[in-house]
Amino acid sequence: MINLIYNEMVKLAGKRKLIVVTLIIGVLIAVFTYAQGQQAKDNLRRYGDVDWRIVLEQRIKSWESRLNSPRTDDDQRRELIVRIAQQRYYLNANVNPAEPGAATFVRNFIENGTTLLLPLMMMVMASDLVSSEHSAGTMKALLTRPARRWRILLSKYWTLVLSVSIIITIFGLLSTLISGFAFGFGGWKAPVLTGFAMNGDVLDTSGVHLVPQWQYIFMEFGLAWFVSLVVATLSFMLSVLIRSTAAGMGIMLACLISGMILKSMVASWESAKYLFNLNLDLIPYLTDASPPIPGMTLGFSMLVLLVWAAAALAVSFFTFTRRDVV
Repeated sequence: MINLIYNEMVKLAGKRKLIVVTLIIGVLIAVFTYAQGQQAKDNLRRYGDVDWRIVLEQRIKSWESRLNSPRTDDDQRRELIVRIAQQRYYLNANVNPAEPGAATFVRNFIENGTTLLLPLMMMVMASDLVSSEHSAGTMKALLTRPARRWRILLSKYWTLVLSVSIIITIFGLLSTLISGFAFGFGGWKAPVLTGFAMNGDVLDTSGVHLVPQWQYIFMEFGLAWFVSLVVATLSFMLSVLIRSTAAGMGIMLACLISGMILKSMVASWESAKYLFNLNLDLIPYLTDASPPIPGMTLGFSMLVLLVWAAAALAVSFFTFTRRDVV
């Protein structure tokens, strides 16, 4: 198995996908870092060196006006109640929730990147692991190796797991280094509030607690790795089922985009909560945001994704071991 995995890693390195993905992530991080720096300079020119407490109080007043607006629906109202309570906790504890530094940038970037950026990178890595063997005409030669088919496919999947882990690690290192040189390397010990919950229309603060920002970021990266692996596994299944890499990537891309669109439209479609693309955004559960469909929780979404990934692996191994490649 080790030799098979090594062989797959050599083939993956020959395609230079990891290098391309690393360059894409590095460029995007640099662009967002520059944009955030320019925004901070623009705010400084407009408003001067305003104390963060004043900015936070203004934000709370803005949310309170939205809360009292008749155009705000019940889901938005519940989320605003949680947000206002969180910010008031920060004010009372004299903690700046947006303390400048690499840690704050990394936290915000991973929250936004898990929705589409990382799934797209995983799709690129997994979409041709098997289908490329057909297009290159090497599938028959691969199956002549003295190894059973399921072991060959398992080595490809383990290669995919290693690739996902490497990309997540690179994502964290590059975002820390690039933003750190721009904004400083501080903020890792800043406290983050989590644990708010809504019981009907009543805010429940009994589970509220503070965690260090470095620990919170590690939790975010753990969820990002899990989501990335699920997306990669589904793309891996399409690579087994469909011999065209472009078709597999198109199907997966359509699923990811449709999930983003459906999130704002399915509040009354309860059975939609079992779709994998509606459960990919796990990090908002850490910030106590309202789920797309009432009743969804972090544990529920992770279980749904786990079932989809297990089913995708079962289909992949069943198809690969029984397909006539001739």
